[in-house]
Amino acid sequence: MSVAQSPLPTATETLSGRFGPYGGRYVPETLMPAVTGLEEAYRAIRTDEGFWAELDHLHRTYTGRPTPLTYAARLSNHCGGAQMYLKREDLAHTGAHKINNALGQGLLAKRMGKKRIIAETGAGQHGVATATVCALLGLECVVYMGVDDMARQRPNVFRMRLLGAEVRGVDSGSRTLKDAINEAMRDWVTHPESYYLLGSALGPHPYPTMVRDFQSVIGREARQQFLEATGRLPDLIIACVGGGSNAIGIFHSFLNDERVALCGVEAGGVGDGLGQHAARFSFENARPGVLQGTYSYVLQDDDGQIALTHSISAGLDYASVGPEHAWLHDTKRATYTTADDESALDAFYTLSHKEGIIPALETAHAVAEAMEQAAKMRPDQLILVNLSGRGDKDIFTVADALGMEI
Repeated sequence: MSVAQSPLPTATETLSGRFGPYGGRYVPETLMPAVTGLEEAYRAIRTDEGFWAELDHLHRTYTGRPTPLTYAARLSNHCGGAQMYLKREDLAHTGAHKINNALGQGLLAKRMGKKRIIAETGAGQHGVATATVCALLGLECVVYMGVDDMARQRPNVFRMRLLGAEVRGVDSGSRTLKDAINEAMRDWVTHPESYYLLGSALGPHPYPTMVRDFQSVIGREARQQFLEATGRLPDLIIACVGGGSNAIGIFHSFLNDERVALCGVEAGGVGDGLGQHAARFSFENARPGVLQGTYSYVLQDDDGQIALTHSISAGLDYASVGPEHAWLHDTKRATYTTADDESALDAFYTLSHKEGIIPALETAHAVAEAMEQAAKMRPDQLILVNLSGRGDKDIFTVADALGMEI
């Protein structure tokens, strides 16, 4: 199977971009032509073998796909119980899974004749991936980023600018990912001839479907690699969930395997009060609503105002979640839990010391859950963790949290 083969739609997906009641398209009237034009363009390339062959070629020669599957022997021994395997998206070019979607959308934008790309970023990895693709394809790149995220992700801000992108700081609201998306969408309203390269599996249709499709290369590779390495499928797959692109990317190829449990890990932050976390499924104050173009679970106060969020990881610091995850939660096909800041830091440190792999803080949330679950499982059971990104970008945040100086 070609790693970039066009994915098939899930049973819950409809032509309107709905996953059960979730998803849809909620955008200003001025953006409707741009969004419907994008939907038409994506439908056209979804069955275009030439497009997927070009993407496949670039993944093999530029992204570095397929990324490896690593058996985490020392981490497994440390935790006791189940054996843990890591899908190494941290080894993809730019250091995270974000390149999969950015490259796919970049090629689509080029086919549509677009010359200016708009993007948003939280942890900076999507911004870096978008800037990288724009440099590769010769496109103008503008990235919006909350100023708080710019401060805690300084290495990625420098990388984006080095790659030729204009990084625009956002100093409104929570000054994080939600506000960066707001500004990117305002730019798109003003310049509908531009292409908005959304970074996660959320936003108005067709973005949740399109981003999922481009990220599903993770699950297709992992399924084949896991069967070759162990002779069977994993008992449990774990991935962190912010907007949800890395998680839906690895979950997608296993949705019909009911014996494979799926677990998404949200940011538990520093408490269960509103504004202390970014967990849409695990605490109170999250209920369905519309945010930034899609209908899904949203953290909100009693008056329906979007709540502030907190996570030590910039990429999980968001008030909503992708609509397909909302449906997987309601149908109980996937479970969603949390890891707090302290647990994520412990997992960050432990994986670094036990396996010589420094994970992104977002990814460390998934590792924390895997460590906890492994200790409760039998040694003959197998866990697959999507190691969605590497932790170079987080060294200043971790050093500050540990009271260390760089």
